[in-house]
Amino acid sequence: MIVYRELSSLVHDLEVPAGTLYAVSNSLEKHYRPVNLPKESGGFRTLFVPDPLLKTIQRRITQVLLVHMPISPNATAYRYGGSLLRNAAPHAGQPAVLKLDIQHFFDSVLYSAVKERAFPPEIYSEPLRVLLTMLCYYRDRLPQGAPSSPAISNILLAGFDREVADWCRGRRIRYTRYCDDMTFSGDFAPEEVTDFAAERLRERGFFLNERKTRWLPAGRRQVVTGLVVNEKPAVPAAYLRKLRQELYFCRKYGATDHMARLRIGGTEERYLRQLLGRVAYVLQITPEKEEWVSARRWILSALAQTGEKTENNMPV
Repeated sequence: MIVYRELSSLVHDLEVPAGTLYAVSNSLEKHYRPVNLPKESGGFRTLFVPDPLLKTIQRRITQVLLVHMPISPNATAYRYGGSLLRNAAPHAGQPAVLKLDIQHFFDSVLYSAVKERAFPPEIYSEPLRVLLTMLCYYRDRLPQGAPSSPAISNILLAGFDREVADWCRGRRIRYTRYCDDMTFSGDFAPEEVTDFAAERLRERGFFLNERKTRWLPAGRRQVVTGLVVNEKPAVPAAYLRKLRQELYFCRKYGATDHMARLRIGGTEERYLRQLLGRVAYVLQITPEKEEWVSARRWILSALAQTGEKTENNMPV
């Protein structure tokens, strides 16, 4: 493990000048902008998004420093190999699924917790701990728009994950966490698991969002991070139906005409890339299914033609 006691060694590894690090940390208000995103339940959620300079610094901190901090194998988001499928797969074919959510997780993170866990004194000198924490923290919260925040969230909850996983293992309960969403599956009393998780969270200054608690026995549709897991992880039928319909009309009438019919804004290229992303998501779950392999081929061909049109229309 690399230990940072001098600013010069930190600057060397981050490849960011010391003057830049201190200038940004002393003028954070200039380097964030608020972005309001609509919530499904109504209202808006405000994210603080760093500007390109601060974002670059936070990415370097994540790639050079935070990546080496220990996290739990039960954490399935924001890590190498993490995915929605990795989170859902352990819960497939189980007698029951319990889903719990941490309330306002990022907004509840304390400055002291980030400093203590993400930048511990065993690795960093005190001045560097303060500097790095300031660069990753803003307005009494962990900013959700910062590229360093996801990695820090896994580091902060590593002890919680370990304690919960050990408790669940002794009861043959499966446990995964995807960001602030916790999933438990097996044969158990939901109240016992909920109470245990809630108490472990309270010890760390967090609380459950009781409105998002879901108990899903085998007779009900069990969905974990967007995938149906009653038998094996599968993309919901409604999602596939809508995607098939869009692809059908795009192939029959062309993407431009289809966009005009549905009044879809933006360029044809942008729409096709969004469509490609949705097909790629399905292929993550069913990688060998010819229907979606063929769909990807068609979209890539359509994108190539779009590029040729753009090139041909450029002024000479």
